[in-house]
Amino acid sequence: MAFGWIDEQARARRRVGLVRTLRPRPADSPLLDLASNDYLGLARHPEVTEGAARAARSWGAGATGSRLVTGTTELHAELERELADFCGFEAALVFSSGYAANLAAVTALAPHGSLVVSDAGNHASLIDGCRLARGTTQVVAHAAPDAVRKALATHDGDAVAVSDTVFSVDGDAAPLAELAGVCREYGAGLVVDDAHGLGVLGEGGRGAAQAVGLAGADDVVVTVTLSKSLGSQGGAVLGPARVIDHLVNAARTFIFDTGLAPAAAGGALAALGLLRREPERAARARAVAAELYARLTVMGLRAVRPDAAVVSVRAPSPEGAVRWTADCRAAGLAVGCFRPPSVPDGISRLRLTARADLSGEQIERAVRVIGETRP
Repeated sequence: MAFGWIDEQARARRRVGLVRTLRPRPADSPLLDLASNDYLGLARHPEVTEGAARAARSWGAGATGSRLVTGTTELHAELERELADFCGFEAALVFSSGYAANLAAVTALAPHGSLVVSDAGNHASLIDGCRLARGTTQVVAHAAPDAVRKALATHDGDAVAVSDTVFSVDGDAAPLAELAGVCREYGAGLVVDDAHGLGVLGEGGRGAAQAVGLAGADDVVVTVTLSKSLGSQGGAVLGPARVIDHLVNAARTFIFDTGLAPAAAGGALAALGLLRREPERAARARAVAAELYARLTVMGLRAVRPDAAVVSVRAPSPEGAVRWTADCRAAGLAVGCFRPPSVPDGISRLRLTARADLSGEQIERAVRVIGETRP
């Protein structure tokens, strides 16, 4: 039977409790949300939703084509200028998703004969970019600049190091300054995914690269998503203008993909304007994360100290994580559930989003529910 192997894989997933299911949410969900990536609470902000609606009314529901044909509007160009200016880079290029942006950056900057040094904790989109790149990939220990140095020392030729800035599973930050220093020793480029840093780290949320003085460097390329702190959808690559020009001509996920929908571009642009006016949102997200961590650890739970807005809480097993998540939901709290094979270390955990718009009462409620439902 065609695709018969699918049934065996499904049975294997059920045996170990790793079946994933879709759970459509209503527009007016009563759950307290600590599961989404809406770090700044902007996805439903009136200015952001109006920005999206206004863009749809002006430009239509879709971009109508690839960016090189009809998919680039004046709105896309404005968003790229604003992103580059806000984050401190020479130029930016907007994609239909952060995933597509990561695939573009890694594949276009790792030609045949080059070396890609990839952190073992990197997001799946960076991993897939490494797999698709024509260069050779070497995976090194997590957040270990010395391991990157050792890998680069063995290669004579073009090279690039690839890393998340804030790792999505545990919320720990990469040692960016040290990584950049190692790369410069060997003339290598540095590509970092700032999906979880934009809007949370740096001055007024300008990102992890800006926080450590790497914004605008000619050997650093940053990718971002518009779907987290900016409450919209899409992604972008930021860097030197010559790198962005190269992506326009060489990145397959840019050349052959339909452009970002105007509504998403308009929403992201409005959110960026809000963040400029209200930079305190970034510090608030970090403060909420720190409070969640402190209160959960006092209760005896094993949480990872957050470097941004992600708080990771260890679960006893994949089954325990699923049950814990379900019990939280039954008590009115939505939390993330990370388990194998999504976690590189095989350890299941709850993943909490520390949103800037959470009140003290909501934090208290979340901590209480997590503690009362622990397996």
